[in-house]
Amino acid sequence: MKKKVASTASRKTATGPTAGAAADASRQIDEIVALLGDWRGATLTAVRGLIHEAIPDVLEEIKWVKPSNPLGVPVWSCAGIICTGETYKQVVKLTFARGAALDDPRHLFNASLEGNARRAIDIREGEMPAAGAFKNLIKAAAAENKRVAAAKKVR
Repeated sequence: MKKKVASTASRKTATGPTAGAAADASRQIDEIVALLGDWRGATLTAVRGLIHEAIPDVLEEIKWVKPSNPLGVPVWSCAGIICTGETYKQVVKLTFARGAALDDPRHLFNASLEGNARRAIDIREGEMPAAGAFKNLIKAAAAENKRVAAAKKVR
Protein backbone atom coordinates (compact mmCIF):
# COMPACT_ATOMS: atom_id res chain seq x y z
CA MET A 1 0.00 0.00 0.00
CA LYS A 2 1.36 3.41 -0.92
CA LYS A 3 1.47 6.10 1.72
CA LYS A 4 0.11 9.53 1.07
CA VAL A 5 1.60 12.98 1.49
CA ALA A 6 -0.44 15.87 2.85
CA SER A 7 -0.43 19.37 1.41
CA THR A 8 2.74 21.36 1.13
CA ALA A 9 1.36 23.77 3.71
CA SER A 10 1.11 21.10 6.41
CA ARG A 11 2.87 18.05 5.02
CA LYS A 12 2.62 14.90 7.10
CA THR A 13 5.57 12.58 7.30
CA ALA A 14 4.76 9.34 5.55
CA THR A 15 5.96 6.10 7.11
CA GLY A 16 6.50 2.59 5.82
CA PRO A 17 8.27 1.15 2.78
CA THR A 18 6.99 3.74 0.31
CA ALA A 19 7.43 6.75 2.58
CA GLY A 20 10.62 7.74 0.80
CA ALA A 21 9.00 7.52 -2.63
CA ALA A 22 6.03 9.64 -1.54
CA ALA A 23 8.27 12.26 0.04
CA ASP A 24 10.52 12.23 -3.03
CA ALA A 25 7.52 12.80 -5.34
CA SER A 26 6.38 15.70 -3.20
CA ARG A 27 9.87 17.22 -3.28
CA GLN A 28 10.03 16.71 -7.05
CA ILE A 29 6.75 18.60 -7.47
CA ASP A 30 8.19 21.37 -5.30
CA GLU A 31 11.23 21.39 -7.61
CA ILE A 32 9.07 21.61 -10.75
CA VAL A 33 7.21 24.58 -9.25
CA ALA A 34 10.47 26.30 -8.28
CA LEU A 35 12.03 25.75 -11.70
CA LEU A 36 8.98 27.20 -13.44
CA GLY A 37 9.26 30.34 -11.34
CA ASP A 38 6.35 32.05 -13.10
CA TRP A 39 2.56 32.08 -13.21
CA ARG A 40 2.54 28.38 -14.15
CA GLY A 41 4.33 27.43 -10.93
CA ALA A 42 1.98 29.62 -8.90
CA THR A 43 -1.03 28.07 -10.64
CA LEU A 44 0.25 24.53 -10.12
CA THR A 45 0.81 25.34 -6.43
CA ALA A 46 -2.71 26.76 -6.10
CA VAL A 47 -4.44 23.76 -7.70
CA ARG A 48 -2.22 21.41 -5.72
CA GLY A 49 -3.44 23.09 -2.54
CA LEU A 50 -7.07 22.73 -3.62
CA ILE A 51 -6.51 19.05 -4.41
CA HIS A 52 -5.12 18.51 -0.90
CA GLU A 53 -8.03 20.44 0.63
CA ALA A 54 -10.48 18.21 -1.24
CA ILE A 55 -8.68 14.95 -0.41
CA PRO A 56 -6.18 15.44 2.43
CA ASP A 57 -4.64 11.98 2.01
CA VAL A 58 -4.20 12.21 -1.77
CA LEU A 59 -1.09 10.47 -3.07
CA GLU A 60 1.38 12.65 -4.97
CA GLU A 61 3.44 10.88 -7.60
CA ILE A 62 5.76 11.70 -10.47
CA LYS A 63 5.22 9.69 -13.64
CA TRP A 64 6.44 9.64 -17.21
CA VAL A 65 10.01 10.73 -16.57
CA LYS A 66 11.87 10.65 -19.88
CA PRO A 67 14.72 12.48 -21.63
CA SER A 68 12.36 15.04 -23.16
CA ASN A 69 10.75 15.63 -19.74
CA PRO A 70 13.39 14.76 -17.12
CA LEU A 71 11.34 16.04 -14.19
CA GLY A 72 8.28 13.99 -15.13
CA VAL A 73 4.63 14.86 -14.65
CA PRO A 74 2.98 15.54 -11.28
CA VAL A 75 0.13 13.10 -10.64
CA TRP A 76 -2.47 13.04 -7.87
CA SER A 77 -4.03 9.66 -7.08
CA CYS A 78 -6.65 8.10 -4.87
CA ALA A 79 -7.61 4.53 -5.83
CA GLY A 80 -6.18 5.42 -9.26
CA ILE A 81 -5.13 8.58 -11.05
CA ILE A 82 -7.35 11.56 -10.29
CA CYS A 83 -5.48 14.02 -12.48
CA THR A 84 -2.12 15.00 -13.88
CA GLY A 85 -0.63 18.50 -13.84
CA GLU A 86 1.30 19.33 -16.97
CA THR A 87 2.72 22.75 -17.71
CA TYR A 88 3.01 24.23 -21.17
CA LYS A 89 3.97 27.69 -22.36
CA GLN A 90 0.38 28.96 -22.48
CA VAL A 91 -1.50 26.68 -20.06
CA VAL A 92 -1.38 24.51 -17.00
CA LYS A 93 -3.28 21.40 -18.10
CA LEU A 94 -5.03 19.25 -15.53
CA THR A 95 -6.05 16.01 -17.20
CA PHE A 96 -8.56 13.83 -15.36
CA ALA A 97 -8.10 10.14 -16.15
CA ARG A 98 -11.83 9.35 -15.88
CA GLY A 99 -13.13 12.84 -16.59
CA ALA A 100 -15.70 11.72 -19.17
CA ALA A 101 -17.49 9.75 -16.43
CA LEU A 102 -17.79 12.78 -14.14
CA ASP A 103 -20.61 15.26 -13.85
CA ASP A 104 -19.30 18.75 -14.52
CA PRO A 105 -22.22 21.10 -13.79
CA ARG A 106 -19.92 24.15 -13.60
CA HIS A 107 -18.30 23.28 -16.96
CA LEU A 108 -14.75 23.31 -15.64
CA PHE A 109 -13.60 20.91 -18.36
CA ASN A 110 -12.57 22.98 -21.36
CA ALA A 111 -10.13 20.70 -23.19
CA SER A 112 -9.90 17.12 -24.46
CA LEU A 113 -13.68 17.01 -24.60
CA GLU A 114 -13.94 14.59 -27.51
CA GLY A 115 -12.48 11.48 -25.84
CA ASN A 116 -14.33 8.61 -24.18
CA ALA A 117 -12.28 8.65 -20.97
CA ARG A 118 -10.23 11.75 -20.24
CA ARG A 119 -11.21 15.37 -19.83
CA ALA A 120 -8.94 18.31 -19.09
CA ILE A 121 -8.97 21.78 -17.64
CA ASP A 122 -6.65 24.23 -19.36
CA ILE A 123 -5.79 27.10 -17.04
CA ARG A 124 -4.32 30.20 -18.68
CA GLU A 125 -2.36 32.96 -17.00
CA GLY A 126 -4.59 34.95 -14.65
CA GLU A 127 -7.30 32.28 -14.58
CA MET A 128 -8.24 29.83 -11.88
CA PRO A 129 -11.20 27.44 -11.63
CA ALA A 130 -13.77 28.20 -8.93
CA ALA A 131 -12.36 26.61 -5.77
CA GLY A 132 -15.56 24.93 -4.57
CA ALA A 133 -16.45 23.51 -7.97
CA PHE A 134 -12.88 22.31 -8.51
CA LYS A 135 -12.74 20.55 -5.14
CA ASN A 136 -16.09 18.90 -5.87
CA LEU A 137 -14.70 17.65 -9.18
CA ILE A 138 -11.60 16.26 -7.40
CA LYS A 139 -13.82 14.45 -4.87
CA ALA A 140 -15.99 13.09 -7.67
CA ALA A 141 -12.91 11.80 -9.52
CA ALA A 142 -11.70 9.99 -6.39
CA ALA A 143 -15.18 8.52 -5.84
CA GLU A 144 -15.27 7.32 -9.45
CA ASN A 145 -11.87 5.66 -9.02
CA LYS A 146 -13.10 3.90 -5.88
CA ARG A 147 -16.30 2.80 -7.65
CA VAL A 148 -14.30 1.33 -10.54
CA ALA A 149 -11.84 -0.37 -8.18
CA ALA A 150 -14.72 -1.90 -6.18
CA ALA A 151 -16.40 -3.12 -9.37
CA LYS A 152 -13.16 -4.83 -10.44
CA LYS A 153 -12.96 -6.63 -7.09
CA VAL A 154 -16.50 -7.99 -7.51
CA ARG A 155 -15.68 -9.65 -10.83
